[in-house]
Amino acid sequence: MTNKKSDCQDPLEVIGRAKGYSRKELIMNLPRHSKFAFNLIQQVEKIPEEFLRNSGSPMAKKFIRIMREISLESYRAMQFTRTEINNRGVLYGVVSLKHRVMDRVLHYFHGRWPQCVICLYNEYNGQTGIINEKGTIRELKLPLKEVVEKMSENRPDITYFEDIKFSGEKLFKTLYNSQNIIERENPRYFKKMIPDYCYKLPGMKNGVEKRNKSRNKKLNEFL
Repeated sequence: MTNKKSDCQDPLEVIGRAKGYSRKELIMNLPRHSKFAFNLIQQVEKIPEEFLRNSGSPMAKKFIRIMREISLESYRAMQFTRTEINNRGVLYGVVSLKHRVMDRVLHYFHGRWPQCVICLYNEYNGQTGIINEKGTIRELKLPLKEVVEKMSENRPDITYFEDIKFSGEKLFKTLYNSQNIIERENPRYFKKMIPDYCYKLPGMKNGVEKRNKSRNKKLNEFL
């Protein structure tokens, strides 16, 4: 019974080596790499699937490295790109992508703000990628400012975040309280998370305020 079950399973999964990519995945994604050459696809088509998916084979290691470089660049752009939004519902920012992953990044931002037009300027090749509300993508060899102005034409005036009315004092108190967790005091981390400018404010010039000193008690205080 056990042997019959293992026969139905992927043999690479059984021995714990199925960490590579399938032929279909490689053919779809290898062309995204900036140093892609067509002979890579020819190699993929000739090599047996078992070798492609076996992370122990030299060729699979090469393909895994290439695929990882592609994924890492798109992930960084998704997580660390700073964006702004204007009153016409156009969200824009700057990225630096040497691999062909602009569509991945645009789809990510489109998923988060489907009601917006997304414009991302790629410093690497000087093109601006655009995705509209319908998910249609195009790239223009134009500066970001010019594209944003063009996309903003004939769009209605949309005021975002109009319900959020925080004063500077309230914003700072919210940030301060989120970092100053008395039960888990960590002065080094606290100083790292609070902006340096805040230490020039009254009550912060000498470091963490005395009134926010840890209230944790030592064991011998209970004896």
